[in-house]
Amino acid sequence: MSSEFARVRLSQELEQILRGMMTPRIFPKGATLFRQGSAADGIYLVEQGAVRVMLPTADNKNQLLEILGSGALLGLGDTMGSNFYRVTVIAEDHTTASFLDRQTFLQFLSSHHDFCMQVVRLLSDNLHGLYHKFRSVSAHPGRPRRRSLNEQLS
Repeated sequence: MSSEFARVRLSQELEQILRGMMTPRIFPKGATLFRQGSAADGIYLVEQGAVRVMLPTADNKNQLLEILGSGALLGLGDTMGSNFYRVTVIAEDHTTASFLDRQTFLQFLSSHHDFCMQVVRLLSDNLHGLYHKFRSVSAHPGRPRRRSLNEQLS
């Protein structure tokens, strides 16, 4: 299994249920998956291709935060704890990403409590990962490079 779902150690049954609820969407290079400030209406799983995660700056420019490829789970924190996306995500290449709307995802979580703790662990891991990314960026400024899934998970 090559996704961040593997990171939270979902059972095959739960992964299949979740994937069965997702709808694949195709984004041409340069298309926006979601924009900072727009309603956090669900999560995306990058199936194929790559995306740029852009962080808006105070002077209304976009700073490249990272480039993510297959297996990246996008919008989880905002879908769970906010009404709006906090970053902008743009297709770096021709990209296929599966989408699961917020209401369906939250209903799924309410009926699968074992999955809730896995999501909490993933959110915690993501928070720690962001902390290390910001430390790394401040210590070694420059353009982020595309990282493999194994590098993203370590």
